[in-house]
This record gives sequence, structure tokens and C-alpha cells, in this order.
Amino acid sequence: MITALITYVIDPAKVDAFEVYARAWIHLVNRMGGTHHGYFLPAEGANNKAWAMFSFPSLAAYETYRTEMAQDTECQRAYAHAQDTGCILSFDRTFTRPVLDGASPTALGL
Repeated sequence: MITALITYVIDPAKVDAFEVYARAWIHLVNRMGGTHHGYFLPAEGANNKAWAMFSFPSLAAYETYRTEMAQDTECQRAYAHAQDTGCILSFDRTFTRPVLDGASPTALGL
């Protein structure tokens, strides 16, 4: 499994527009075979940072998603919304490998 962690710099005056974008992408990623773990919007602290996380079974599955979303009408509408509103100033995408199962310290030999 591969998980994309996206850090956004957003326009603090356009958080509502960014939330519309976020809700659309949660739907789109899930529809296109991924598992979206949500968007995390500013509440306290920095008012111009937001994050998103979503997973695909493999890097190959993610690359297929990227190819397909480039041709998908709904994906293009979501991108257009962000461009038209100017809600996203910049973003950075990092790929991670999740650890999802816990174990007791004893079981881990600690």
C-alpha cells in the first residue's frame, strides 16, 4: 500500500471554497479505487495550512489513477474549481508507507 500525504498552503479567506474542493476529491479518489482518509482543515494555529491523505494498493494503482483522472470530467471540474477560486496557493505531495496495526510492547520484544 502507498499513501499520499498532501500539504496545502491555502488562502485563509477561501477555506470554504477549499472545503468544496476537498469534499469533491474524497468522493473522486474513492470512486476511482483509492481509499481517502480525509482532509484536515485549519481550526487552531496556522490558518493557511491543510492536509489530505489517501491510499492506493500500490504505486502502479496510483499511477493508473493519475492517468485516468487526467481524462475524467468530474476530476477536471474539481481542478477548475480550485483554479477559479484561487483557494490553493501551493501544495506538496509526499508518498508514505503506512503502519496500521499496533502491537503490545511485550509482543514487540520491548
